[in-house]
Amino acid sequence: MSKYDKLWEHVQQTGASQLTLTLDEAGQIAGVPIDHSFLQYKKELPSYGYEVEKISLKNGTVQFRKLGQGA
Repeated sequence: MSKYDKLWEHVQQTGASQLTLTLDEAGQIAGVPIDHSFLQYKKELPSYGYEVEKISLKNGTVQFRKLGQGA
């Protein structure tokens, strides 16, 4: 079980082709703060049908994209 499972499940349940969350929102959903380890854990997301498309520390956001939806 991953510390980000709740976040991955939330992203999957939206069913959106693209989803943008603030890092604070993502942390609240996950139940843990988003930190540098997020970069390694994001490899788990494709098993939920999504990928992390972009992380913007400047804007404080993370963008998710449904796999198979094109660039």
